[in-house]
Amino acid sequence: MRAKLAALSTIVFAGAGICSAQTTPAPAQANFSTVYCSGFVTDEKVPDATRLVSGEQSNNKITFARGDYVYINRGTDKGVRVGDRYSVVRAEGDALAVDWFKWQTKLMKAMGTHYLDAGQLRVVNVQPKVAIAEVTLSCDYMQRGDIVLPFQERPEPTFKDPAAFDHFAPISGKPVAMVVQSKDYQQSAGRGNTVYVNLGTNKGVKVGDYYRIFRYQGTLAELAPQTKDFQDRMYGFGSSPGRYTWNDLPREVLGEGIVINVSRNSSTVLITYSTIDIYTGDYVEIE
Repeated sequence: MRAKLAALSTIVFAGAGICSAQTTPAPAQANFSTVYCSGFVTDEKVPDATRLVSGEQSNNKITFARGDYVYINRGTDKGVRVGDRYSVVRAEGDALAVDWFKWQTKLMKAMGTHYLDAGQLRVVNVQPKVAIAEVTLSCDYMQRGDIVLPFQERPEPTFKDPAAFDHFAPISGKPVAMVVQSKDYQQSAGRGNTVYVNLGTNKGVKVGDYYRIFRYQGTLAELAPQTKDFQDRMYGFGSSPGRYTWNDLPREVLGEGIVINVSRNSSTVLITYSTIDIYTGDYVEIE
């Protein structure tokens, strides 16, 4: 009996250890796909002379993915060689665009055009006017007309320990911006999701910088409509003895994210840690 109790005690403590390990915050990590499939927003012209024009089995294929052979409109006449690597991107917008917060469309327009990373190609055969390339990485489907760019290495940032996250961090005093859009046009995001922020190299932002994400209580412009004065009173559920506006109350620190790509007016940010859902319209500041 004593042996059984000892064994049971061991199991309980082991289980407690497992639960403890599971609740330890772990950050999202950037791998090859995260970095090269993140997309980007830019207000600068993206060279679009080189295009994906077709591919094998084009009679019944409307999209192309990893392992497929596709054709690009450049060959030996433009110096293309076997082994050349390319990235495939496509300008995109939200087909069901509805402002989640007051300034969303205006800010997105100022940031520039959103480009989706469709994947990567490697040239396997070159002919005078066209080249045949194998799709080596699929982030999304590829289609006729997609823009083909010479492959460029993207730096992989260094992550910090999420245990250092400060839920009550004071204001940093550094530039402030907003979560304007997400990679998949969702209005909410969390750990491991990619979002776009309206701050870029024009404010000194670089790959590897961290953003602290936060929101205020009591404002209605940054989120979809809510109950007025919800921050200090809710009909039928009590109220404070006095009035408190958004700037009378502490801000709520929601999480943080790391910059994995940056252009002049925009940062691509991987959310590495979040306590609750993060919405487009939430604020960010450089840590």
